[in-house]
Amino acid sequence: MTQHWPAGEIARMILDGFDDYREHFRRITLGARERFEQARWQDIQRAAALRINLYEQKVGEVNAWLRDGFDEQALLDVEQWPLVKSAYIRLIDPRLDDELAETWYNSLFCSLFSHDQISDGCMFIHTTRPSLRAHQRAAQTRTYTLGAGLKNLLRRIFADYPFDTPYGDLESDIARLEGQLRETLPDWVCKDPTLSLELFVPVLYRNKGAYLVGRLYNADEQWPLVIALLHREGHGIEADSLITDEAQVSIIFSFTRSYFMADVPVPAEFVNFLKRILPGKHIAELYTSIGFYKQGKSEFYRALINHLASSDDRFTMAPGVRGMVMSVFTLPGFNTVFKIIKDRFSPSKTVDRATVIEKYRLVKQVDRVGRMADTQEFADFRFPRSKFEPECLAELLEVAPSTVAIEGDTVLVRHCWTERRMTPLNLYLEQASEAQVLEALEDYGLAIKQLAAANIFPGDMLLKNFGVTRHGRVVFYDYDEISFLTEVNFRHIPPPRYPEDEMSGEPWYSIGPHDVFPEEFPPFLFADVGQRRLFSRLHGELYDADYWKSLQAAIREGKVIDVFPYRRKVR
Repeated sequence: MTQHWPAGEIARMILDGFDDYREHFRRITLGARERFEQARWQDIQRAAALRINLYEQKVGEVNAWLRDGFDEQALLDVEQWPLVKSAYIRLIDPRLDDELAETWYNSLFCSLFSHDQISDGCMFIHTTRPSLRAHQRAAQTRTYTLGAGLKNLLRRIFADYPFDTPYGDLESDIARLEGQLRETLPDWVCKDPTLSLELFVPVLYRNKGAYLVGRLYNADEQWPLVIALLHREGHGIEADSLITDEAQVSIIFSFTRSYFMADVPVPAEFVNFLKRILPGKHIAELYTSIGFYKQGKSEFYRALINHLASSDDRFTMAPGVRGMVMSVFTLPGFNTVFKIIKDRFSPSKTVDRATVIEKYRLVKQVDRVGRMADTQEFADFRFPRSKFEPECLAELLEVAPSTVAIEGDTVLVRHCWTERRMTPLNLYLEQASEAQVLEALEDYGLAIKQLAAANIFPGDMLLKNFGVTRHGRVVFYDYDEISFLTEVNFRHIPPPRYPEDEMSGEPWYSIGPHDVFPEEFPPFLFADVGQRRLFSRLHGELYDADYWKSLQAAIREGKVIDVFPYRRKVR
């Protein structure tokens, strides 16, 4: 053991671990281009899961380094950790990813100490990073001017974004994209000589797509811009679509999507760029969208504590049918729900607490295809008791006393998940017009089909377990019964042996633990007969076991089915 308390050495070891994490993160990310060019779709899915798991893996490694390298008693003297924080601030001040370095430090601190030791003196509850820094540099973008017209502008863009796999029919693609641009923008904009286009230099990769992201702008207005690229195996790279609608671009960056892979040396720079073109997005969601989900978690937490400190908002139970496994509460002025596991489940539920936790963590690993809400897992939230409506607090204490406790004037929530708040689909349909019902049920069926295409079976497909986003998309959010589609045994109901079988209250056939009978879905999903008939007309194949079996066969053959995060033009 050294004679002085080793604050500087501990800070240096934490930062060395961060550099190691960033290097491994970058290696996985840089492989995205080659995986896209070579159409290695299953490798893309494996790399996405590997990168998500990397953070906790590397935190664990650095925790072990610290415990091996320093006397345990000295290392765990929390009174000395303000010195570590001060030393660490000096080390990260010159960096361009310093906000991520702060979050990394917090993760290491929490891996060593219990959460009741958390304080801003020992760690970065509030960031110390200035919003404007002396070492900021010009944005990593390319700018194009209209010049000799839209077609030539598009040609210049694609010349700057080549791939080892060539474009299949670039001139046809450019003509189509030009047409899409003229359709979506006012005619005068497309002729405006001051019109410019700014693109972020790195390409963003996700699933089977690649994306050029930027904006169109003139002296008075701006429009977000995304050019979506696909690799058509055997036909080369194709520029599939050009999107300038802010709502559609927002959906591409949605909390229901997997994380992009993009080489972003200065994360704050890119997040600020995205924030300019998507002002409705919170920076927590933007950090998460490019794979820095722990930074997204930090930004979310800071926004939450700022909201609580600056408003009279109080926690209340979330609207909708009470869950049989989870209890859900919310802040009316904060667009989030908080989900805790009940101590006792409904008798109809066969899962246990450990299984529920496993299912929710699984959602982080899989391709959410725009149909499952991302979650953040938190431990030991502490809120002022005055911030809870009495009825809400009483219910939480009743259903989950092992998770929610009162400590003086503080409410301790030992474990919870946060999700974006949505309108439960069953409540939405009660207030919807005839046209809205049609749109919602169409999208509900598409959500089920797209989840299945990603090898996810929701299990409990009741309307109450789906929500409607602000963009009108239907999203699944209740994960305690999800499973991989390939684990489910889809069966037809056998014909009755005798006339009496149909009158019996018990089935005349055996039912295994993984058996599902799609013919039973209609009355199970819809109490409203009109909605049941409409859904049967829209998505009747979901009631056929053979439809599900065909999807399973495609997945087992290694096919990664296309699910597009934008509206595609009919070719």
